[in-house]
Parts: sequence; C-alpha cells; structure tokens
Amino acid sequence: MVSVCFYLHVHQPIRIKKFSIFDIGSGKGYFDEEKNKFYLDRIARKSYIPTNKILLELIKKYDFKVSFSITGVLLEQLEKYAPEVLKSFQDLVDTGNVELVSETYYHSLAWVFSKDEFRRQVKLQEKKLKELFGQKPKIFRNTELIYNDDMGKVVSDMGYKAVMTEGTEKILEWRSPCYVYEASGSNIKLLLKHYRLSDDIAFRFSTPYWNEYPLTADKYASWINATPGNVINIFMDYETFGEHQWKETGIFEFLKHLPREILKNPNNEFVLPSEVIKKFKPVATISVPFLISWADTERDLSAWIGNEMQRTAARELYSLENDVLKTKDKSIISDWRKLQTADHFYYMCTKWFADGDIHKYFNPYESPYEAFISFMNILNDLKNRIRGDSMSKYLENVPDDKVFWCRDGQIFKNLKELLFGLEKMSDETFKFHVSKEKNDFANWIRDVIGDEKLAKDIMKSRTKKSLMKKLSNRIKKLEK
Repeated sequence: MVSVCFYLHVHQPIRIKKFSIFDIGSGKGYFDEEKNKFYLDRIARKSYIPTNKILLELIKKYDFKVSFSITGVLLEQLEKYAPEVLKSFQDLVDTGNVELVSETYYHSLAWVFSKDEFRRQVKLQEKKLKELFGQKPKIFRNTELIYNDDMGKVVSDMGYKAVMTEGTEKILEWRSPCYVYEASGSNIKLLLKHYRLSDDIAFRFSTPYWNEYPLTADKYASWINATPGNVINIFMDYETFGEHQWKETGIFEFLKHLPREILKNPNNEFVLPSEVIKKFKPVATISVPFLISWADTERDLSAWIGNEMQRTAARELYSLENDVLKTKDKSIISDWRKLQTADHFYYMCTKWFADGDIHKYFNPYESPYEAFISFMNILNDLKNRIRGDSMSKYLENVPDDKVFWCRDGQIFKNLKELLFGLEKMSDETFKFHVSKEKNDFANWIRDVIGDEKLAKDIMKSRTKKSLMKKLSNRIKKLEK
C-alpha cells in the first residue's frame, strides 16, 4: 500500500520598483503595484483558475486530497486584485479534502536572521489562514523548505506536529524519504520531499531531451507503485501547473488523469500531511545540524545568500529590526516586512542552477546588480523614514547635553526653537554658524537629530530664508 501526500506551495512576491539614488527621500513608494497586478492576472489566468477547477473536479470524482501553503503576501494580493481566485481556494478548502500548511507570512528568511521575527510572522500567517479559511494549521513548512534541528524545537514549541523539508541525501544518507522521521532534539515529525518524483513533474515534465519524455500519468503511477515505503511526499510550486509548465505541454491533462492511474492499485490512497503523522510512526531520528532547502542540486541557501550582495542586503535589512519596531508605525513595519520576502534576494543571485529558468519568468530586473542597487536604495530611504519617525520627539526637547549653543547666547532645544531663533538672529551670527568651515546647524541636525538628508539640505543653504524654509517644511511633515 502506498500513501501519496500531494503538497503545493502557492506564492507570488510583492515586487519592488526600480529605485534610484535620486528617489531616496522623494516619497516614492517601494512596490510596483502595476507589475504585481500584471503578474498576478497572468498567473491566475494561466495557473490558479484552471488548476483549482481541475482539483475541485478530482476531489469530487476520486476523493483526491491535497495540501497548500499560501503565503500571506499572495493572500493580500488575491484580496486586492483577484477575489474570485481567493474564493476558488476557499471553495477547495471547504471540501474538507484540502489541508493548509503554515509558513512565514512574508515568505522570508527570518529564521536565518531573526528568530523573534520568525515567530511573529508565523503567528501573522496563522491569523490570516484562520480569518480567510477557518483553519488552524498543524503542519509547518518554512520558506523554500529551509530547515535545521533548532527550527524543529521552535515550531514544536509553537504547537506544530510536523515540518516539511527536503529529502536530501545530506541528511538521509542511505535512508529513504518515503517514511516519517522524528526530528533530533524534539518530538516533532519530519515529512521529507521525494525530490526525484517531485522534480519529474515540476522541472522535467516538458524537457524533450529527458530520457523519460514524454511523461504520462500511467508511467508516473507505475513509478509510484514501484517505490517502497509508507508515504511518497510529492512537493512542488503550484505554478508548475500552467505557468512553469504551460498548458500546451499537456500538464493539465496529466493532472486530470493522475489520480485515476494511481488509484488503479486499490491499495493506494491520497493523504493529507496531518493524516500521515497519525497513520505512520517515525522509523528513526534524523539530525539536521545545518541549514538545508529545496533549491537546486546543492539543497542549501546559496540561492538567496550565496554572494556578498545578497548577504549585505540581508544583514542591512534585518539590522533595522529594533528601530523599525520601535517606531510603531504600521506603514514602516509593513514595508520592512515586505522587503524580507526571499524573492528579492533571489533576484540578486549570480550563480546558475537547475531551476533558474523558471524564476526568470517573474524577475523584474535585467541583472542581479540592478536588483541589489534598487534594494539598497530602498533600504536607505527606509532608514530615513525610521529616523524621521524618531525625530518627532525632538520637536519638544533634546537632552540637556545635546542642546545647540548659539554665538549670540540663544539656546535651541529642538527644531522649532532653531526655526524661531533664526528669525531674530543677526546676519553676522548666522554667517558664523553656516560658514563652510563650521556648518554648525547642519552638524547639529545630523549628529543630534539624526536626519542626514535634512542636514545635507541645510548644508547647501547659505541664506537665512532658504534655511528657514527647509526647516519649516520638515517640521510640518513631522507634525502630520
């Protein structure tokens, strides 16, 4: 008897705009709504809508079962641009034959850089799934199936019963992925992807030089029947159907006939992940002391943090965590989290690997270097916004040891006092403080207030009127 666990990952990022150094401080938004809608419309038409229709028919006809993880960032886009597609997913879940799997809301690398942020995003995803589908997930899969032993302990403490990850030889050695395993250091179960059978559909299906081409449903079912073990975990991206593998390849016909061919063996069945861990006990403990993923032949994290650009961008982004959260600004926090989506780092990848062609469909950049430059410019703009938010307290008073002592005896404790003081300041005193050798106002604003952009603007001002205008505009913005 063979149990087949069919799992599909559904995700599209919220793509960022091309953002130049001249856009920093301009108020330009970070995310390309037009391009996001374009890609979502295309994918919905080619993949989500027809595949959901087929799956609903298969559930009714064959009692087919399937599990999904649908990222929070995609759910947001479906709510905004394609509510009818969201409804089709809800209809599938309502059949009772669909299980939702949890992950990080923003499909992020938070586990690698911030365990606290990781937990927060998982909780946000749980809340979203409950809100839209009425399900509380019991099974977890991390972004790109990234996993190690420490994660097993954390997600177990969060109440999850099993984690999905890659069935790579790096951790299995001579063992088979077709059994349930227990994670080292915790009692959480591991469901391991059978990557050969999964990738036969996801990557090789339409490859004419593959020695098994063309792949038919009956041939694939014969491979399933010939595979020893308790459960065969077939994990892949949902966009495999209709986008990565176009309709013209025959992928939809393959999907329509696959359940029938597998169920021709009366001992075979389709199962949900939570059913797998109830039905089968772990056969052994597996240790994963290092990070693995389901990406390319290396099954590591080099697709996202393999070069110095990617590592720099990720470190800079996550270094802002405390400052971002302190602002309590929902817009800043939301933007920071959307920037965490792993796809942004993937676009900076400079290496070539097996599934690279697939992701090029959705890459908005001409080169990884262009992706890096836009991302870093956005981070610099975000830093300005964070500082701008924290500057609001200086509209009242700065600490006593940081006040501005003016040559004419005035003392400025905040930007407003500086603005009012400039009105009655003599030209001689003004010129003294704004001389190229001193730049006292600009230095104080940079070092005490922390607004580098305003400081640079002030530094260019050589007249009292110009300086006062820039100060006034900044104060109005802070008071909004």
